[in-house]
Amino acid sequence: MKNTVIKNIFYLFFPLLCGSLIGLLISGSMDYGILNKPLLSPPGFIFPIVWSILYILMGISYYLYKNNGNNNINLIKTYYLQLFFNLAWSIFFFILKWRLFTIFWTIALLILVIYLLYLFYQEYKISAYLNIPYLIWLIFATYLTIGVYILN
Repeated sequence: MKNTVIKNIFYLFFPLLCGSLIGLLISGSMDYGILNKPLLSPPGFIFPIVWSILYILMGISYYLYKNNGNNNINLIKTYYLQLFFNLAWSIFFFILKWRLFTIFWTIALLILVIYLLYLFYQEYKISAYLNIPYLIWLIFATYLTIGVYILN
């Protein structure tokens, strides 16, 4: 029973914990305020709010998937791979300043997330629906990444 509770807490909060750690890691390298930004760019304070919500939705979707008895190894690998791509993006963009590279990285992340939604949809539709805001935000983030690269 105790092991199940620990697993459930892990499923729910792992993305948020990872996102928070990355946020701390990159906090000294954030240059968003001084970059030339494309039209529709939100103020910097919006990003931690949006990402916290998205990480929570990711965790809930995975928790629901796992607690429904699903265990598709392909889906599980894709889930953790897209999370890695998501977290690494911030390091590439803010610490290493690899702006062009992050465009391609973001496109790869988009492909992974679309595939993840497809896999979730096949096995547990609610988990797919919970990740739709994530997909929408990633499309917007791709626009922002391209815009920042072009304008800077």
